Amino acid sequence: MTKNELFKEIQRKRSFLCIGLDTDVRKIPQFLQDEDDPIFAFNKRIIDATAHLCVAYKPNLAFYESMGSFGIKAFEKTVAYLQSEYPEQFIIADAKRGDIGNTSDMYARSFFEHLKVDALTIAPYMGSDSVQPFLKYTGHWVILLALTSNEGAFDFQLTEDKEGKALFEQVLEKSKEWGDSEQLMYVVGATKAAMLERVRAIVPDSFLLVPGVGSQNGSLEEVARYGLNEQCGLLVNASRSIIYADHTEAFASAAAAEAEKLRHQMAEILIKNKLVEA
Repeated sequence: MTKNELFKEIQRKRSFLCIGLDTDVRKIPQFLQDEDDPIFAFNKRIIDATAHLCVAYKPNLAFYESMGSFGIKAFEKTVAYLQSEYPEQFIIADAKRGDIGNTSDMYARSFFEHLKVDALTIAPYMGSDSVQPFLKYTGHWVILLALTSNEGAFDFQLTEDKEGKALFEQVLEKSKEWGDSEQLMYVVGATKAAMLERVRAIVPDSFLLVPGVGSQNGSLEEVARYGLNEQCGLLVNASRSIIYADHTEAFASAAAAEAEKLRHQMAEILIKNKLVEA
């Protein structure tokens, strides 16, 4: 999916919502535990209830790896289901890979050749040779961790050099030597919304994946104020606040209701900024 195609989907749905499928088998409704694959059964119902409200899904691989081969199979089934039933959805594998070149080659083969996801999150701190293997795959996206939403981000990402340039800004600037806004996106946490202005000064045209709205109390309005660009340029992720909105047999409809609240706010933001018609 190209950047322009993603923007058109955002306009069509009046939404820049990404739903994180952080599926913990210990948290899904009890009645699903009798299913042959409770993880996939949960994901399928969430997807069917919310696909009209979002433009992307982001399964976090750690939640599936924690279940061993059974969980990996559920991850693969979830990706395959999205690709077959909802091909318009942008699929992000949240795996945070990044290693020496030959290892990254294998990770890239796994996610872009085998699973054929649209995008993969990458930790850039081992440098260009750890990222380049992923960028060889045209038609797929690399989403670099830039400024994350966790408290520990202050440990390194916001430390400054002698010129007052934060490490996350150095990462953004260096990454522009590796690829452009047609293949590189960046993770910027909603809990650091005011920093989006500094991010946009360096990567004005890139899409940003913004976690932290919902359970982490990031402000959608602030994210839009500082992060929106002429093609929207935002994928705002919510996970727990949507998928765990309810723990009864009505969990999927409750998830849809929570997703609709965000989608409605997003539609108003898009209209206000003249990115869609009223």
